[in-house]
Amino acid sequence: MYFRPNTLDEAVHVLASSGGQILAGGTDFFPSLGDRPVTGTVVDISGLGELKGVVKQPKHIRIGGLTTWTEVVKTPLPRGFDGLKAAAREIGGIQIQNRATVAGNLCNASPAADSVPPLLTLDADVELVSQAGVRRVALADFIVGNRKTLRRPGEILSQIFVPRRVENAASTFLKLGARRYLVISIAMVAAVIRMDSGGRVTDARVAIGSCSVVARRLPDLEHALIGASVASVGASPTLGSLATADHLKDLSPVSDVRATAAYRCDAALRLVQRALDACAGSS
Repeated sequence: MYFRPNTLDEAVHVLASSGGQILAGGTDFFPSLGDRPVTGTVVDISGLGELKGVVKQPKHIRIGGLTTWTEVVKTPLPRGFDGLKAAAREIGGIQIQNRATVAGNLCNASPAADSVPPLLTLDADVELVSQAGVRRVALADFIVGNRKTLRRPGEILSQIFVPRRVENAASTFLKLGARRYLVISIAMVAAVIRMDSGGRVTDARVAIGSCSVVARRLPDLEHALIGASVASVGASPTLGSLATADHLKDLSPVSDVRATAAYRCDAALRLVQRALDACAGSS
């Protein structure tokens, strides 16, 4: 059966009574089928306008779950979201970005999901709605494994909430793949750096994707960066030199057709160093 509800209330009612798979942008849904036909109940939520768009609230920036990556790129946002916008431009090609949704990328929960590291650095929460009510979960807790999340049957990821604590900090996103465009990453890094008027780091967030089953923040490195001076030698910022291989010791990269585990570790460290220098250079 196929349902296309007109409101969020109707959608959660259908899911509660009939179950089924949620269809949003469809850019992961249909490729995952391969040659198999669609079976069971499909709940198409693509028409729920209440779950679209980016809204600035006093304490948060709210991103609707059905907001596309093209909308994220085009929406005027503070510089702290530059990393998220850079990641949005890496999610497939333009056609995919025009259809793929923020919620879909998170619920698909690929270890190589481009949006996860920058949203982790922004301390994002996700809102989940069902007939049982509404609950909010930190994104850092929401994704628990490869293609696994805390989303329960009958729940819709309706909104993403980003606190406005570091919206004016420098941010960036870097990705390494086997080619420049339309590629699943070997490693990717997002960083957010805020500093005081004296050029000292007051807040640091660094996250790595594609190097563990779940994208991860690097708390040891973040702690080491606090109080560091964003000094320069000539025109080259040196904040990246504070990042070492020891800061990445808790990652668990795999060897696959794209890269060996050892290469991923080395690449991730270089990306972290470049991301930190990029943030320092733009501050």
